[in-house]
Amino acid sequence: MQGDPVKPSSEQLATDLPFAVLMVDDEPQACKWFARLFGNEFTVWTAGGADEALDILDRRSSEIGVLLTDYRMPGRDGVELLALARRAHGHVGRLLASAYADKAVAMSAINEGQVEHILEKPLDEALTRQALRRSLTGSVRRVQDGLLAASRASALRDTLGFLAHEVTTPLATVRGYLGALSERHLADQQEAVARFAQERPGQVLYMIEAARRRADYAQALVTTFLHSARNACLVETVGPMKGSRLLDEVLRTYPFEGGEASWVSQEVECDFDLPGRHDLLYLVVCTLIKNALQALHDHHVAHPRLSLSLAVKASGAKGPLLPCLAVRDNGPGVDPSVLPRLGREPATTREGEGGTGMGLLFCHRVMASLGGRVHVESRSGAGTTIMLFFPATADAWTPQSQQQESP
Repeated sequence: MQGDPVKPSSEQLATDLPFAVLMVDDEPQACKWFARLFGNEFTVWTAGGADEALDILDRRSSEIGVLLTDYRMPGRDGVELLALARRAHGHVGRLLASAYADKAVAMSAINEGQVEHILEKPLDEALTRQALRRSLTGSVRRVQDGLLAASRASALRDTLGFLAHEVTTPLATVRGYLGALSERHLADQQEAVARFAQERPGQVLYMIEAARRRADYAQALVTTFLHSARNACLVETVGPMKGSRLLDEVLRTYPFEGGEASWVSQEVECDFDLPGRHDLLYLVVCTLIKNALQALHDHHVAHPRLSLSLAVKASGAKGPLLPCLAVRDNGPGVDPSVLPRLGREPATTREGEGGTGMGLLFCHRVMASLGGRVHVESRSGAGTTIMLFFPATADAWTPQSQQQESP
């Protein structure tokens, strides 16, 4: 590699985006002149021929944003080099410089897509700088688009796995109620009347309503996944949603059974805009509610309570104030041996009842993708509080200081 590459800035390194211009010319003086003239603005690397350039691209493709090559060189010419680069390193911008680029060469290079722009030698400094800037910007955008697509695909895979796990429970409940109804069905005495045996008045109607609520919840999960899949294909962002609206939506659609809804209270000290994907946050809050209800049921808590709150809290002993959505229950708490593992691996306190710990792991992944985090506080016999801390934003937090019971 001719000429020492200029060290990229710390900002460039932190973003892992392409930053370097690779200039290829079989004339060493031309390479030195180019590096000296444009090195004050760009990180310039040079190569003396197509083979050397391809070797550099193979080793450091992610760092290179622009490939500028002379047309006439021994062995492979510049158009052939750009064609190979296009196939193997699609994010790299491709520029061709030539004093011999006749009309046929130029048309062939552009029509076949090997080159974005042709610069005439000797290079005009102003036009070359403009072309390099435009090409580097395009390269960065292509890499960012690729990273965004990969991130969306990963989120979609996580959501699909979570959905497959979560939808199993309500569907199993529906199957159980339908099986119980089948067992209670009595031989029809009249064609238009179906009869069922009940252990107590209203039992059959209760099972039908409970099965309907679970089916509705399963449908809501599937609908949420479909929204996730649709949004993963869209570039535009969804408008902001207030935390209170998310809680209202969760409480409206969650399939509470029996008297569970009366256990729940909602407290909004400060409302705030939620970042990121609202459909994923809906799944997160539903997961936390489900886990809390299971803990309250499994340990037969005498006076069960489940609180959902929005506030601005310190994220640690000396941490900054951040928007926080908290889910708190007065259940048995988390086993101290399990607590440090929650969210870092598939850990659960309900392994004997079929728990996997994947739900909370999913919550951690969603919050991490938003730049936030999950913090769990629990003491044996004193309940559990799970806090979702969101990144600080410039929008004003709305004090509400109101508490209302869920419907």
